[in-house]
Amino acid sequence: MTAPIIEVAGLSVIAPGGATVLSDLALSVGAGECLAVVGASGAGKSVLARTLLGLTQESRGWRVEAGGLAIDGRELRRASRRQWRGVRGGTVGLVLQDALQSLDPLRTVEAEVGEALAIRGVRGAPRRTAVLAALEAAGLPEAEARLGQRPGALSGGMRQRVLIASALAAQPPLLIADEPTTALDSATAAHVLASLREIRDRGTGLILISHDLGAVAAVADRIAVLDGGRIVEEGASDELLSAPRTAAARALVASIPRGAKPGPAPRPGRELLALDAASRLFPAPGGGTTGLREASLRVRAGEAIGVIGESGAGKTTLARVLAGAERLDSGSLTSASPAPRVRLIPQDPLATFDPRWRVARILAASVRPGGRGPEELLAAVGLDPALLDRRPVSLSGGQRQRVAIARALAAAPDVLVCDEPVSALDTVTQAGILSLLRGLQEDSGVALVFVSHDLAAVRSIADRTLIMRDGSIVEEGPTEQVFRSPQHAFTRELLAAPGASGAPGASGAPGASGAPGASDPA
Repeated sequence: MTAPIIEVAGLSVIAPGGATVLSDLALSVGAGECLAVVGASGAGKSVLARTLLGLTQESRGWRVEAGGLAIDGRELRRASRRQWRGVRGGTVGLVLQDALQSLDPLRTVEAEVGEALAIRGVRGAPRRTAVLAALEAAGLPEAEARLGQRPGALSGGMRQRVLIASALAAQPPLLIADEPTTALDSATAAHVLASLREIRDRGTGLILISHDLGAVAAVADRIAVLDGGRIVEEGASDELLSAPRTAAARALVASIPRGAKPGPAPRPGRELLALDAASRLFPAPGGGTTGLREASLRVRAGEAIGVIGESGAGKTTLARVLAGAERLDSGSLTSASPAPRVRLIPQDPLATFDPRWRVARILAASVRPGGRGPEELLAAVGLDPALLDRRPVSLSGGQRQRVAIARALAAAPDVLVCDEPVSALDTVTQAGILSLLRGLQEDSGVALVFVSHDLAAVRSIADRTLIMRDGSIVEEGPTEQVFRSPQHAFTRELLAAPGASGAPGASGAPGASGAPGASDPA
């Protein structure tokens, strides 16, 4: 039996102030093997990823203790900063969860992806060739045309793929992927997961940290469930997903969105927003334009509208136009009288928070007179009031997303525009947020525009769904009609992508997402 690429025993991580984030963890991964680590938001998954790269050890006030921490045969418990820098990139590649915050906004894609190669002395044409190969393996469209772009010019999904390419460029023997498909549409996520499988099959060890059990099922050989900083269950993927033993594992599996939205479709109320032949365009790499093209849409009180499309299809631009955050180049956006209150839940909440403010102040700044207070708002999205005294940077990705939802609810909106509102959440928290949004729609008549790459989540909440491609709306109709009988070839392709339903083992066959299988006639 070959020695593990990584072997950890008795790992504990103590945060500044003395709180234990990880406790007595043990794990190992061999060459050509994938271990998935799953758990609720705040369980310690991202801290584990950073600790295995020596990043937690370099953070002031944090303490890391371990009985053993060996990577590629090298014991690193007492490694210096310089020694850890030698490990990162060449021995271990890391794909972080937050693409926007992880990429340097001033560096080009080529410089970002090629950094690990440059450090190792790879220059000129060989480095450029390796960078392009890594970008293509990560599924970035028009890779060569995007080499000179900076992160701000890319969609969230594109930025995530640049991060994946950065981790792959130096071909490390171990890859740690922290939520690598969080910002990706189902078709692109399937491509990235296929790439990860190929990487694993070529002999690379892989630690896949995710709340997406569909992604886990597609790649992982073993799954470890992290709960409260401890691994409470570990086993072969198929066994754990079909017969979880612990409460934490059962909750994760049971909360996966499946099937249609429960109950009859509500009767839409008055028209709140009308979008007619609306366009908002931006320069595209290599010439041309991208954005929103000639889009028309009606938003009515009490109706939930799902928006699906590939990364870069124009979904976020549509959301920002509806929220009044983007000015149209042509066409019109008209509002009912009195004007409805429209609030946006952004795709990247951290970028919209003042980093100096604590959560209490962030929420209080949006509360309407007589509205719910910060403590009640946090409770509504399933967060502990103790977080009111924390700053956004100290929260997990899932916690930040829920604070963003609470901030939007503070304004008592008539229209809630949700841009990937559950993309950073584990399935248990996601189920709670979807239930919360359904309740707002049904009880308060709030109109929802739900933009997501998660087809199962859209199907479970939307009354009407529209499909976007290249900035245009190519199909629109009642959600179940779109999922069961898609009319556009692109919609059929999108819904037939492996894992499109979000359920473990989903393969795009009938019964998984309700869409025709890949072999169905176009």
